[in-house]
Amino acid sequence: MKIAVGSTNPVKVSAVQSIIAKVWPEAEVTAVAVPTGVSEMPLNDTETITGARNRAQAARTAVNADLGFGLEGGVHPDPIGLVLQGWVVVTDGNGREGIAGAGRLPLPPAIAQRILAGEELGPLMDKLLGESNVKAKGGAVGALTGGLIPRQQAFALGVAYALAPFVAPEFYGV
Repeated sequence: MKIAVGSTNPVKVSAVQSIIAKVWPEAEVTAVAVPTGVSEMPLNDTETITGARNRAQAARTAVNADLGFGLEGGVHPDPIGLVLQGWVVVTDGNGREGIAGAGRLPLPPAIAQRILAGEELGPLMDKLLGESNVKAKGGAVGALTGGLIPRQQAFALGVAYALAPFVAPEFYGV
């Protein structure tokens, strides 16, 4: 089985690899840099899901894979505040698609204000933490949970959920 991940970010690739290894240990996972078709900082669920879907479809097509995965992080306005969230889409190219969230966490008000003022979360977290490329490491979610849930683990949960129609098709009418 050939699996394509629509990103070369090691956190996203590792999230897919960790779950795929449990389901199809012999699968080949290939990382592919593809455009998202959305802004660098998706500002709502619709935009974030669109980015994940675009990544999944483009990656699968690029390497003629059996499954394409798109993982996209973003934020979403919610009554409890601006929520950090991630979405995962997996597609097989035959119309079957799995979509799932990768957890939600309200951003601290000071960070939310800066995002709403136009800053992108990745570079902002780099500044706040005095590090570089935080999004390819523990991510904002890792920093905000004191390391309890690093970005890879949050996305891996979304990957597992998105695979539901593929690993338990009897429940999805497939």
